[in-house]
Amino acid sequence: MKRRRLWIDRIALACVTLAAWEAVSTIRGSYWISSPTLVVERIWTLALNGDLWFHGRFTLAEAFGGFLLGAIPGCAIAMGLRSHPVVRAAFLGIAAIGYAVPKTALVPLFILWLGVGPGAKVALVATAIFFIVFYSTLNGVDAVDQKLLSSARVFGASEWQLLRHVVWPAVVPYVFGGLRVAVPYAIAGAIVGEIISSNRGLGYLAQFGASDFDTTLVFVSLVTVMLIVLSVSAALSQVQRRLLRWQDGSSQNPHASAA
Repeated sequence: MKRRRLWIDRIALACVTLAAWEAVSTIRGSYWISSPTLVVERIWTLALNGDLWFHGRFTLAEAFGGFLLGAIPGCAIAMGLRSHPVVRAAFLGIAAIGYAVPKTALVPLFILWLGVGPGAKVALVATAIFFIVFYSTLNGVDAVDQKLLSSARVFGASEWQLLRHVVWPAVVPYVFGGLRVAVPYAIAGAIVGEIISSNRGLGYLAQFGASDFDTTLVFVSLVTVMLIVLSVSAALSQVQRRLLRWQDGSSQNPHASAA
């Protein structure tokens, strides 16, 4: 019942937002703010002629490639530093400097090193995603119950068994929390790279629409990006629920015993 009510609230909020958008477009004019109707019509047209898929697949490939190149090392390094405090302290000092550097400021270097192709966009996304996942995973590692680790060691658990059966299950919520935060950054990084230097992708599509004073095309790019982010976030939520099904059972026991 609560879940059904949540969906009703979401649908109602979406309808109000669309109605307000349509009203603002009518008042200001579609030249300045395109209406939902025009955006849907343009999306349908671009989807039928293949242009939307042509540009969207390049953005998705760049975002996904950078996402993997940033997320996997970020998670692995944070897990690996757990038992090396000296290396961890040194690495955190370097990571703090890297995290402080604005990632868009690195775009000229990436273009110089990797050219104007997808490589520069993938590198831009990877640098942004790495720090998000790294710090999120590191917080999870620090939150692991030390009593559980000590108990497992008493029973003769190896370092690999500790990582697999104690540390990783406790870190999973933090990892997926970081991944869900990183998804919009991955798409945004690819979009920014395409706006700066590209002749394809959703970022290029938005830039082309802006240069041609075509606000509908700009909104098409924005709506498409929003749908991609929502879809990927929903998929990550499903994966997280499957990995954490054991928590549902354990969390239900106290209530059952209290009843």
